[in-house]
Amino acid sequence: MSENHLDMLEESVSKPALLRSGLVLMVAGLLWFGSIPALAQGQSAGAPTQQDVEAAAVPSADAVPATQGDAGGIPTSDEAISAGAALFKNNCQQCHAIEQVVVGPALKNIHTRRPVEWTAAFIRNSQKLIQSGDAYAVNLYNQYNKTQMPSFNFNDEEIMSLLAYIKAESDSPTGTGTNQASPGQGGEGVAPAESAATPGYITAILVVLGIVLVLVLVVLVLVLAVLRRYLNQRTDLDAADREIIDRRMSFRSVVSSKPFLFLVIFIFTAVVFKNVIDGLYQIGVQQGYAPTQPIAFSHKLHAGTYQIDCNYCHTGAYKAKSANIPSVNICMNCHNSIGTDRPEIKKLYAAVENNQPIQWVRIHNLPDLAYFNHAQHTSVGGIECQTCHGPIQEMEVVYQYSKLTMGWCINCHRDTEVKTEGNDYYDKLVQLHNEAEAGGKLRVKDIGGMECSRCHY
Repeated sequence: MSENHLDMLEESVSKPALLRSGLVLMVAGLLWFGSIPALAQGQSAGAPTQQDVEAAAVPSADAVPATQGDAGGIPTSDEAISAGAALFKNNCQQCHAIEQVVVGPALKNIHTRRPVEWTAAFIRNSQKLIQSGDAYAVNLYNQYNKTQMPSFNFNDEEIMSLLAYIKAESDSPTGTGTNQASPGQGGEGVAPAESAATPGYITAILVVLGIVLVLVLVVLVLVLAVLRRYLNQRTDLDAADREIIDRRMSFRSVVSSKPFLFLVIFIFTAVVFKNVIDGLYQIGVQQGYAPTQPIAFSHKLHAGTYQIDCNYCHTGAYKAKSANIPSVNICMNCHNSIGTDRPEIKKLYAAVENNQPIQWVRIHNLPDLAYFNHAQHTSVGGIECQTCHGPIQEMEVVYQYSKLTMGWCINCHRDTEVKTEGNDYYDKLVQLHNEAEAGGKLRVKDIGGMECSRCHY
């Protein structure tokens, strides 16, 4: 055996510590790559999803409107249905639904039940029609506990659009139609959903890399075995060479080696440190908090099924600092005649009779050191309720959807565009921003949204 061959063999075999180090690092690499797919899937599962639902989408100017409809000249164009959806959402859905009885009757197929002229007269002034002695109007008034319907100063075009929407909803197989006005979701400040194929693609790559590492390890073991077998067949080796060849690497020697011990201690310390940091970051964070309320109230039923506007109950959401929790008289606007025999509704009557407020449990709490104004975000900023509160119209029991931490707010200010359209206040700011950053979008951070004094003063 040549001197060079013995030197090479000694480099690979006579230094078990080096070999053990390589084996330890390779095993650690396999463990690391094996953990990444699960980590990637976990992050994907926790990533925000885009839940934007368009309400009453208006077609483009290039779209060809449909021809006028049949019943009483009710239009069937998408433009008319969209306009009617907006009217229904803003004026009717607090008391009416297409399929269900709310405060007033269900409106499905109203265009076939009554003439268009009668419906228009009832919408404009129901009391006038009732007082005229119209039998159908009087019977309807008595049937629904003599609840007075507000008068609406709609013109003929608006009434026909409203009937077009009701007709489209009535003809829809699901009863919801394609133009159903529903509470908005997402809005500005919500990260777009990641492609569902991305996590699987990453996982496939990592699995292939893991298989390659295993194959490399197997090849190294086989090469080492072949070298040992070849050298064992040699009879011209001296005692020193034979001692090198006969050395064996045991599991105990690997476990007790310094590189392995260092790796174990390092991983243990890193995991403990990470858990401590994560625990500290969760202090004061109540994401997922869903307390039991004194009265079981379903936002899924009210905001989802019946599509009652958030502002109807939370009257301060668009004009005040706080959205405010509704008082019992708002509940009684509907429940003085709806579901009066239900156990949860009886709790409302008990609160009224005893002149006691309902002790609702507050869910979303910000520290006193932080200032937040609902009107600034909803009315001026155009932010949807679901941006911060999540898919509220799908919640049977309301829970805190967002972290509501300072970092969460700052990220929103970094990403959210300023609603400058139709607001002359921003014209000069937009001009200066375009001069400084050609083509760049004006975001909240560009108008002082990152200043400490905006929220802390």
